[in-house]
Amino acid sequence: MNPPQIATIPAHLPFLDVLARRWLDQAGNDPLAVADGLILLPTRRAARSLHEAFLRATDGKPLLLPRIEAIGAPDEMPFALTGALDLPQAITAPMRLAMLTRLILALGGRGGAPTSADRAWPLAASLAQLLDEAARAEIDLRARLAELVDAEFARHWEQITGFLAIVTEQWPRVLAEMGLTDIADRQVALLRAEADRWETAPPSYPIWAAGSTGGIGAVARLLAVVARLPRGQVILPGLDLAMETEAWEAIEPGHPQASLRHLLARMGAERGDVSVWRDLHESAPESRVRALNLALRPADLLPDWRGAPAEALGGIRLLEPSDQQEEALAIAIALREGLNDRGKRVALITPDRGLATRVAAELTRFGVVADDSAGEPLAATPPALFLRLLIEAVQSGLAPVALLALLKHPLAAFGMQPAATRDAARRLERKCLRGPAPAPGIVRLRARLAHGDDLADQLLDRLEEIWAPLADLFAERAIEPGVFLERLIQAGERTAASDEISGPNRLWALEEGEALAQALAELRPAFAVLPPQEAGALAGLFAAALEGHTVRSRRALRGRGQTAEHPRVYIWGLVLGGLTEGVWPPAPDPGPWMNRKMRKNAGLPSPEEQIEQAAHDFVMAASAAPKVIFSVPNRRDGAPAVPARWITRLAALLRGWEQTIPAHPALAWAHKVDRATTLIRYRPPEPRPPVPERPRALSVTDVELWFNDPYGLYAKRILGLARLDPLEQNADHADFGNLVHAALAEFFTRAGDDWPKDAAKGLEHALCRELDRAALRPSIAAWWRPRLARIAAFIDRAETERRAAIAITARRLEIKGVLRLPGDFELRGRADRIERIADNGLAIIDYKTGSVPAQSEVEAGFAPQLPLEAMMVEWGGFGPALQGEVHELAFWKLSGGREPGKVSPLWKKDQRAKTEEASGEARAALLQQIERYQNPSQAYLSAPDPRRSPRFSDYALLARRAEWASAEDDGAEVAL
Repeated sequence: MNPPQIATIPAHLPFLDVLARRWLDQAGNDPLAVADGLILLPTRRAARSLHEAFLRATDGKPLLLPRIEAIGAPDEMPFALTGALDLPQAITAPMRLAMLTRLILALGGRGGAPTSADRAWPLAASLAQLLDEAARAEIDLRARLAELVDAEFARHWEQITGFLAIVTEQWPRVLAEMGLTDIADRQVALLRAEADRWETAPPSYPIWAAGSTGGIGAVARLLAVVARLPRGQVILPGLDLAMETEAWEAIEPGHPQASLRHLLARMGAERGDVSVWRDLHESAPESRVRALNLALRPADLLPDWRGAPAEALGGIRLLEPSDQQEEALAIAIALREGLNDRGKRVALITPDRGLATRVAAELTRFGVVADDSAGEPLAATPPALFLRLLIEAVQSGLAPVALLALLKHPLAAFGMQPAATRDAARRLERKCLRGPAPAPGIVRLRARLAHGDDLADQLLDRLEEIWAPLADLFAERAIEPGVFLERLIQAGERTAASDEISGPNRLWALEEGEALAQALAELRPAFAVLPPQEAGALAGLFAAALEGHTVRSRRALRGRGQTAEHPRVYIWGLVLGGLTEGVWPPAPDPGPWMNRKMRKNAGLPSPEEQIEQAAHDFVMAASAAPKVIFSVPNRRDGAPAVPARWITRLAALLRGWEQTIPAHPALAWAHKVDRATTLIRYRPPEPRPPVPERPRALSVTDVELWFNDPYGLYAKRILGLARLDPLEQNADHADFGNLVHAALAEFFTRAGDDWPKDAAKGLEHALCRELDRAALRPSIAAWWRPRLARIAAFIDRAETERRAAIAITARRLEIKGVLRLPGDFELRGRADRIERIADNGLAIIDYKTGSVPAQSEVEAGFAPQLPLEAMMVEWGGFGPALQGEVHELAFWKLSGGREPGKVSPLWKKDQRAKTEEASGEARAALLQQIERYQNPSQAYLSAPDPRRSPRFSDYALLARRAEWASAEDDGAEVAL
């Protein structure tokens, strides 16, 4: 047997660049010799990067390259046709998940198994992962599971093995019936077949396998064969040849060199068989690699570490931000500062995709556009979100939030001009979708378009036509997932079509559209084998089916009008971000089926292999550039974060050398970026419209707003601004109150002076009839109906008691009044109820379905409604028949809750005198207010008296009250 040809490229050298230069050297720069050969790399991404390294090595000179393939995609490698043809084809990943989902659903919920496809699909993905692990470990899972019975957990393990019979017993039969093999099984078989072929008939051309750090047994055997080929070579990244033999043998799981040690053992080689490839082009000082390797050795096997180099970690700096957002800003500043060096590149390497997204966002404030080279989840791309929103809109019965989210998506056009679609959506929003949600269905939307709107009507017509097949499908009790997917795609394409571009050309455009089209093409046959599902499971099933798919798209360029990202910024080594436990390194996860001990006994890989790979990646990344920044946030998601174990050990070693990792100034810069150098206090708004433009007629409620928040009245009556109702507004007290007021007015008018014996029943009928007229969503109607019944019973009792105690000669409900005041001012009001009682006095009753003003608020003038109405009655504002002295003011609280109602007279003693006093004070205050605002210099201030400031104001945000209300005057500059 030939001795193995194994080399390592030290961590401080650029791995792919050294590899490319070595290949060119061994070919003698002969173009034909350069092209003759095969280079195997771990991933497709590494293969693409090697192409770029060859261009750098030749200064961009064109040349024929050797075949560069990824071991991770064996079906794409130039394997022997005989070996590949002898093997059954592999089942596709979506079909595998669909068939496993079907087997799970066939359990019918036994043992807690899910009964819907949206919950079974993720569980099927977990089973598929277990199948892959067993295949790559080349173990008989069925036999191993039978040997793992633990007496302590025997009952629990029996349930698990019963469920895992899906993969140990049923799954092999399913594959046999389909004439297919599992994905990982075929990959292992292809790798072994190629290893056998090369071992039997060694190729005459050079074969190099580079970059592997561990991997499965089939890969290790393939590398062992390559290393012993006449022209074979295996190149390992960053193997530590300086470590003592004793320390090498004692390496524990999780060490950066652990995976390489296991790989060498599987290849039947030792460190003595490995040579070192040197190169003049260093990425970082070699002393940094020695320090990192020393810091991460087993603690009890550290050699004499005294006598440290002058600067062991030359070029490394540390960021310790307080939280994730500060981390993102500091990293963005460091990256931007790095761009000042012309010809240099900057990068962020992190497994935290959230951090990558935040850094990319922060970079835009400096005019730098960068994207995450790891890609983005396919389910989060615009076309996938578009289809998910379409499902939600149809499934919800055109609920406002779901419908508007779809209508305002950039892809929604419905065969119209996109701008016209947005216009129609805004009109539909204002006229139909704001406020309490309508009942499900398009009929209710059309009913709300009472006055008609041609453009909105056109949009509804097209929506109804395009979505009808999908909506009809959702109306069925059991839906075939395959049919659902076909109709979803059809509806999506027709919805995306504009007046100029077809739906498919818009929906499947760009990288993300193409990736989604490919994913859905694979899902079509997979969904077809699933059993019928309820409509509620389809949205979750679609989202679960897209889970795990990623696409390298131009996300950073969306909506920016730019055509390229910054050529020298990468989110992938200048900054190593997110160096905390649980992120980098990740938390090892043994999976849901077996604990660590069981996995070891079964022959499955240890969860700590994730730590080993992460540790090796950390050392390689920390040695990949002259300048490197470690970012270690103190908190994550609001909780204290634990620094990565490598940072902790490195800091401990440096303390022994009386050194530290110097801090990078980017954190101090970040603290200054958003800190104002001068405190500016903004003036409250002081609008002074011309006197002729000031209102000369106000309602009683507007007068209350005028007293308490003049700016609110200015915005409402002079600017004509009104707050938009929220989407799917919770039915509030105002809606409930309007309904109750209308029903009471109708009932009392019909009942007349004689109070019916069955008044409670009649009141409840009137209230419920008004509720039905409102056409609210069923859930709201069901919530309100019992409250209305309790209100009806309370009013019956209260009215019976009142009529027995007081002789009432006249009664008017929901009566409007107008009173002209000095200064040519008109006061308008609507009284809920005015009664003339036996002593010829009058009583005013106000129904409140919400909170009732306190008596102290009425006396202070903060709630002047009833005193103003009393003043209007006394001065004839409600007509001669209801003019006179007011003897009683009262609130009737009608909540329908645990206490369904309560009669609250304003004053229990001296009602007559206090009512007359309150009425006079209200008139004087109003006349004074009218005269004050006749002065052109009088401004409409926002809540000038804090005591009268409304608790909830529609106009506080417009007045920017939060910006000036709490500002301090000392040292502040005033911005006009």
